[in-house]
Amino acid sequence: MAGRRVIGVDLGGTKLLAGVVDEEHEVHHRAFRLGRGGSAKEVVDHLIEVIDEVREAAGGDVEVVGLGIPALVDQQRGVAQASNHLPLVDVPVRDLVAERTGLPVVVDNDGNMAMLAEWWWGSARGATDAVLLTLGTGIGGGLLVNGQLVRGAVGAAAELGHIVIDADGPPCPGACPGRGCLEAFVSGTALGREGLRVAHDAPDSALGRALSAGTGITGALVTELAHDGDPPSRALIEEMGRSLGVGLTSLVNLFDPEVIVIGGGAIAAGDFLLDPAREVVARRALPVPRSRVRIVAARFGAESGMLGSAAAALAALADA
Repeated sequence: MAGRRVIGVDLGGTKLLAGVVDEEHEVHHRAFRLGRGGSAKEVVDHLIEVIDEVREAAGGDVEVVGLGIPALVDQQRGVAQASNHLPLVDVPVRDLVAERTGLPVVVDNDGNMAMLAEWWWGSARGATDAVLLTLGTGIGGGLLVNGQLVRGAVGAAAELGHIVIDADGPPCPGACPGRGCLEAFVSGTALGREGLRVAHDAPDSALGRALSAGTGITGALVTELAHDGDPPSRALIEEMGRSLGVGLTSLVNLFDPEVIVIGGGAIAAGDFLLDPAREVVARRALPVPRSRVRIVAARFGAESGMLGSAAAALAALADA
């Protein structure tokens, strides 16, 4: 028997995924949306829309909602304090969603939720010290130290996309005031930006032809063309992998993790992305921590956040 069911929701900078998940962590229904809200109200409305859709598909038989959101989260109050990519500033997300759904709600940063899924069920299972990065519109982060998720003094820890890898680099996307952050070089957004540059510079390339045909140049398209053997697309992913490796080198030296898990939509590039990152870490990290760390793809790929949110909801259900 599948037993009791919950809803897990992963809210990203440009996408929204929800699923009904049972105690065996099997997903029964999914709902997916692209786009982002222009206001906090629109963001919450989109959350309610996908929650209602999967709840109806499950016949209403769900008990708790878990929300992973790309924001600094005050867990005690269930408030999104700030977000780099969404208009969520001091928004009481937990209470708003609970009021409109009539269900208990658990909310946390999306990177923490993804880490839960990979720690409990996935690529970091059995670890006590692990790092997770989700590469999507931006970079989400999760940090496990001595068997505990690290959230920091105000819920702002593990913003791993904002470690600086180039002090004179480009401005960081979104609301971050920094320059040269890892997120400026390594994300689906960054890959799409570089793909568009190549499309303009090399109109006879596969990317150039796609642009001429009216196809939008996205990170997903660059990844698809790389898998098809397109050299410029593969070179872009390899360069992004080297930048990722620079960031991971600092994380290896700082935290001495057993495993670093890379997830999010950009992990569709697989070893085209991870092998260059591993090579940089092998050359540049301190010898002792680099000798044991594993750099692996997330078991659940782009669904880690949704499944982790469900895991948090199931834990709340068990504690009730």
